[in-house]
Amino acid sequence: MTQSIRVAAVGDLHCTRTSEGAFQSLFARIAEAADVLVLCGDLTDYGTAEEARVLAKELAAAKLPKLAVLGNHDFESNAAAEVTQILADTAGVTMLDGTATEMLGVGFAGVKGFAGGFGERALQAWGEEPIKAFVKAALDEALKLESALARLRTPGRVAVLHYAPIVATAGGEPTEIFPFLGSSRLEEPLNRYRPSVVFHGHAHRGQPEGATSTGVPVYNVALPLLRRLDPDRPPFRVVEVPRAEAPAPETVAADARPSATLARPGEPTAPARPVSA
Repeated sequence: MTQSIRVAAVGDLHCTRTSEGAFQSLFARIAEAADVLVLCGDLTDYGTAEEARVLAKELAAAKLPKLAVLGNHDFESNAAAEVTQILADTAGVTMLDGTATEMLGVGFAGVKGFAGGFGERALQAWGEEPIKAFVKAALDEALKLESALARLRTPGRVAVLHYAPIVATAGGEPTEIFPFLGSSRLEEPLNRYRPSVVFHGHAHRGQPEGATSTGVPVYNVALPLLRRLDPDRPPFRVVEVPRAEAPAPETVAADARPSATLARPGEPTAPARPVSA
């Protein structure tokens, strides 16, 4: 049995009711290049059941295990529960929302996340009640992520988000919208539990990679970003993650980094380039 599995990640599909046939080729290529697919939110454009049904049909081309979190667009029509149910029942997607699961010997924890900004400039719960409610939403998502990560016991662990947990992968976006791209409150549980890799989307004009302050690799896999970076390659990221037969978690954290590439189907993954916050 191999010591790692290949995890493919992409987010921000923004599937519409007219997207039939738009993603089948992408998902077929992912199935050739990876063992597991994770989808990092904004699966639909307006969060409708009709869009979810179109995406579920497209996902039939991906003959591999699939996991996903929702994004902000998936809540637009107040049908997030129905979108979740359709993707789970029709396409066999394991939907993560502060939950954790093990697949092929690797642990996965996922949460949508939320906005609020980064570092010293993060919004604080002070003043009007709407501001306090906004910050509470960010804190609640961070606590959900912490709870999910705490349940994982596998050597290899993958965190799946929609919003950015670090400012580095949001770089390139207009500075005016930085507070709405993610929250450094999401970084705290990542530093505490040290997953092997973190995937997120949302920042379409951000940067493809970065790291938390303790060196956990973070990859922005928003589909528009990956298409712009290399239009000649299929827009998804593949990372090799150690499975249950690999060394103990502390050995992985100290001595190993996942390998990653914007993979061509059939190509072996190459060692990850150094990432920095």
